[in-house]
Parts: sequence; C-alpha cells; structure tokens
Amino acid sequence: MKPKVYISLPVKKDVKDYLAKFCEVQEWRGEDRISRKTLLKEIADVEGLLTAWHKIDEELLAAAPNLKIVSNVSVGYNNFDLVAMKKHQVVGTNTPYVLDDTVADLTFALMLAAARRVPELDRYVKEKKWEPVKDEATFFGVDVHHATIGIIGMGRIGEAVAQRAKFGFNMDVLYHNRSRKPEAEEKYGAEYCDLPTLLKRADFVVMLTPLTEETYHLMGEAEFKQMKKTAFFVNVSRGQTVDEKALIAALQTGEIHGAALDVFQTEPVEKENPLLEMPNVVTLPHIGSATAQTRHAMAMRAAENIVSALTGEGAIDPVQS
Repeated sequence: MKPKVYISLPVKKDVKDYLAKFCEVQEWRGEDRISRKTLLKEIADVEGLLTAWHKIDEELLAAAPNLKIVSNVSVGYNNFDLVAMKKHQVVGTNTPYVLDDTVADLTFALMLAAARRVPELDRYVKEKKWEPVKDEATFFGVDVHHATIGIIGMGRIGEAVAQRAKFGFNMDVLYHNRSRKPEAEEKYGAEYCDLPTLLKRADFVVMLTPLTEETYHLMGEAEFKQMKKTAFFVNVSRGQTVDEKALIAALQTGEIHGAALDVFQTEPVEKENPLLEMPNVVTLPHIGSATAQTRHAMAMRAAENIVSALTGEGAIDPVQS
C-alpha cells in the first residue's frame, strides 16, 4: 500500500507524476491558497506533506498523527517548529543547492539597481519628466565594480555572491560567518572579519543569513551606525534578521546611503511602511528564487525528499534544530 502524500501548493505535472510512482497523491486544487483550517482537515491521514509556507507546529502535527515528513519547497524553514516536530518524530526537509545561483543573481540585481538608481530613474523617464538638465550629476549613481562587498552569512548563496563579486565585478570580498570558510578565502580572496569590521569597511553590506535566534535583529541601530554613510544595505535573507525601524531611521538620517530589500519584517509589506516612499530604497516582493526553472527544480527536490524518506532511504536534505 502506497503512503499518502498531500501537496498544498501548485506544482507541475511531472512533479506529481514522480510522486505518484511511489505514493498516493492528493492535492489542493483551489484557485486561492489553501486555508489553515482546510489544510488541517486534508492532512488528517497523510504521511507526507509538500508545502512552502504553512506553520508546522503542535496544532498541525496533532491534526496529522500519521505524518512522517514535511518537505518545504524553500531553502528556509523558519515555518518549522523543530522542537514539536522532533517530539512527533516528523522529519523536516528543505531544498538547498538548486536555488543558489538564482538568488545570487537577484542579489546583484538589487545591488546594481540601488547603486545606479535604476527603479528611480526608470520612473523618472516613464513619468515623462526627462528634460535637459543643467547638472548631469542629477543622474549620477555609484560604481559597483572595484567596490568592497561585505557578506553576512557565507553559505552556498554567499559563496555564489562572492564568486560574482570577485570575478564579475573585481570587488574586494569581506565576509562574516559563524565559522571561517578557508575554501572561499582561497577561491575568491575573501577576507574573514568580525561584524563591526565588515560594517566599517564595506560599500555594500549583503545580508544572507538564515533566520535563527542568534540572527534575529542582527542588524540594528548600533550596526547601521557602524556602516559608511556612503554604503548600501542589501537584504536577501529574512526580514526579521533586521530591526526594520532601525533601518528606516538610518535611511532617514543619512546614516547609510541606500538599501535594496527583497524581504520585510511583515509580508506582504504594510502599505504605510516608510520604506515604500524612499527613492533610495529598492523594494521587491520576496522573489529571491522566483524563476520558473528554479521553482520547478525546488518542487522536484522537495518531492525527491518525500519519496526518499517514505521509501526507507532517509530524507536527502533533513534540517536540524
């Protein structure tokens, strides 16, 4: 008898077909996102859950007593209550590796957009404001090439960003991480720094840490004050790694030059958030891995995790507390 698996988000047919070879597959077919209440009913007798955003907590685990694995279509897993999952003997998995280059590409897109004022000047042209100017400095931005990048969190994505920085833009690479990465230092000439040193020296501070108790509000008032007034802050990790009020204050008072953000404290971002009114801030709706190819690869990796776990091979990408 095949184990039952529930898919709570849209995936392509080949992902479902792959799962169906090994499992009895049920899926959400509604046009809107499945509600929490409906999800709890749907997973009452399943052994595997493929999802991306639902909170996996005591309530959900109690509603699904047969559950053995929750496979996130995401590299992040801050929706997992790992203590509760361990108690219920439920394995959690994520999808590393397949999105590294895509997120690294977006990181550089954000850096370039902020430094060269791309969204701001795009609006300027489209709003038909482009007239001859007395001072060409009106359109001046900041060079990215040969600048210094400071990467906070030198995981796989951090290394992909370092590679682009070093060999694509001839940047000096600084990094701060829980542990040193000798291979990254050798490959990219990356220099390990404590956080205050990185903040003082970097022209672009790039946040790429996972969200943990240690990284919650890692960037706050004191940290922004240590940055150069000419520096940009780029966040492609999680919104909660930053004290957003402190970031807003740093931008309003000129403590830093600008910011580029793919993530926010609250998502979707509140309409009254001051960051949305700042021309020196680039804002995106959490699209780090959002390409068709990468999202498909992530869904397939998540499916492979479920199959491997439920057929006795063990999860490929288990996460740990």
